[in-house]
Amino acid sequence: MIDAIVDPLQFGFMQRAFLAAGLSAIVCAVVGTFVVLKGMAFMGDAVAHSSLAGMSVAYFFGGSIFWGAFAWAIPASILMTGISRRTNLSLDTSIGIIFASGFAVGIILMSRVSNYTADLFGFLFGNVLGVSWNEVALIGGIAGAVLVVVVAFYKELLYTSYDSTMSAASGIPVRFIQYLLPVLVGITAVVSLKAVGIILVLALLVTPPATGALLARRLPGIMAYGIATALVATVLGLYLSYHADIPSGPSIVVVATGLFLLAFLFSPAKGIVWSRNQLAGLLPS
Repeated sequence: MIDAIVDPLQFGFMQRAFLAAGLSAIVCAVVGTFVVLKGMAFMGDAVAHSSLAGMSVAYFFGGSIFWGAFAWAIPASILMTGISRRTNLSLDTSIGIIFASGFAVGIILMSRVSNYTADLFGFLFGNVLGVSWNEVALIGGIAGAVLVVVVAFYKELLYTSYDSTMSAASGIPVRFIQYLLPVLVGITAVVSLKAVGIILVLALLVTPPATGALLARRLPGIMAYGIATALVATVLGLYLSYHADIPSGPSIVVVATGLFLLAFLFSPAKGIVWSRNQLAGLLPS
């Protein structure tokens, strides 16, 4: 048992994977808490998918894939909100437009590169086992910056997540927060691409906070449980990937989903099994 835990840690690529995935998990859980409260899950998925365009441009010209995705994600996040506000279209509609167009452009550009299939697989499903120390430092720096912004605007993010109208009446810059949160979502999605890839980033952004929402009622508790869930899913997922020889990104997501299902069934506050047992105890024998 001890060997199964210690053996993976002897390899540098696993040490880097644990750090990179852990940092991604923390920032995803924090930002994802506001995403879940605001019902913005589709935005995180759309930013991740549309960032394939920026990644493909960078890859096509031999540049940094990470910075290509980053350069695309921030304008795309702002544009999603801007289109909705300027045209009176629903936010889902503007998100869908950017989602589809960015992903399509990315696929077209990648198809122009010879032997692109293997590289596209890495983009879509992540390759955290191939992360370098420089990339770990980059992920840590950007994740840290996002967390600093969240702490600085915590009150504003909290109030606007529950009631934008009252927040505006209280003097909170609601319009600024309406643009800030999508930008944070976009940056967080890019930070997580190396860990779980474009297709699975939504799970890391949404599933741990959703699990926290089943275990706590107040935002700090939801966030704390979300962080714990994300870190446990990351560690167990990487061990599962190592010992079962399966892709790391999907492994992390499967474990996170399993933890959500456990909370869904057994949460003292909202779990189905727990609620049924309480109801059975109230019924006359």
